[in-house]
Amino acid sequence: MTSRRLPPTFAAALVGWAVCCAGCHRDMHDQPRYEPLEASDFFADGQSARLPVPGTVARGQLNEDQALLTGKEGGQFVTQFPLEVDRALLERGRERFGIYCAVCHAATGEGDGMVVRRGFRRPPSYHIQRLRDAPPGHFFDVITNGFGAMPRFADRIEPQDRWAIVAYVQALQLSRNASIEDVPADERSSLEESQPAEAAP
Repeated sequence: MTSRRLPPTFAAALVGWAVCCAGCHRDMHDQPRYEPLEASDFFADGQSARLPVPGTVARGQLNEDQALLTGKEGGQFVTQFPLEVDRALLERGRERFGIYCAVCHAATGEGDGMVVRRGFRRPPSYHIQRLRDAPPGHFFDVITNGFGAMPRFADRIEPQDRWAIVAYVQALQLSRNASIEDVPADERSSLEESQPAEAAP
C-alpha cells in the first residue's frame, strides 16, 4: 500500500495555520486594564477611575490671561479691554451681536427684540445709566455666565468674540449718548458744517 503525500503548498499552509493558532490566546480580548466604572481593590476608595492630579491642565485649556478669559482681575471687573479695539473688532462684534444678541436686545440695544415682542422676558436697555456706567468686564461676565433669564454663552461664543460683542455694545451706547467732544478734533469742523442752520426768529 502506497501513502499519499500532501502537496507542498498545502503542507506549508497547514503548518502556517498551526503556528498562528499556537500564538493566539482566547483571553486576548480581556486585556489587563480597568473597564469604565470597574471596581479596584488597589485603591483605598475601591474605584479604578482616578481624579486628575491637582494642577493638571488639559490640552488647549491653559488659561493664563485672566482678563481676557474671565473679564476680571483680582476678582474685579476689568475697566479696559484686554485686546485692541479697532474697526475689525467692531465689525466682528456687530456680526456676532446680530446672531446671538439682537433677538432679545434688538439691533438698537433697547431690549425689545423679536422674541421679546412675542412674550419673552424683556432685558434692560443698554442705554440706562446703570449699564452705561458698567465696565467692559461686566458685559463679558454676563455673556460668559448668563444673568437672570439670559443663558450663558461660554460654550457657544469664543472669548475674543465675546469681547468683540462687548466693544459693539459700548459703541451702541456711545452712539446714543455721544457729544461733540467725543468726535476727533480734526473731524469736528466737517460735522459742524453738515448741521442744518437754525431758523431765524
